[in-house]
Amino acid sequence: MSKVAAELRYSAEHEWVALEDGGTAGVGISAVAAEALGDIVYVDLPETGSTLTAGETCGEVESTKSVSDLYAPVSGEVIEVNAALADDPALINSDPYGAGWLFKVAVTSEGPLLSAAEYAAANGGEL
Repeated sequence: MSKVAAELRYSAEHEWVALEDGGTAGVGISAVAAEALGDIVYVDLPETGSTLTAGETCGEVESTKSVSDLYAPVSGEVIEVNAALADDPALINSDPYGAGWLFKVAVTSEGPLLSAAEYAAANGGEL
């Protein structure tokens, strides 16, 4: 069973959100999603400075199995992207809640988010 980080919140589309001080949030994909995708070989992330709208697509993740859209779990401006993923997208597989983070957003509003317990119950993950 895939690990679900208890301190994070999740979108129904498998993105996690780490709300930080100052109204910013880190975003990544859950271990549940990373495991389902298999070996991730490419990531297309939103550009720094772009504006995201919660619930809309903002990039994609390509694995040896398929290509999946990324959905913005929050609205706001992208303030940083994880440049390390360009050279090593497999970081998402090995450390989805740490080194495999995707981007950071200056949040203006949140989309519908699930607690870790709600996400785990709906997706077969374990806290």
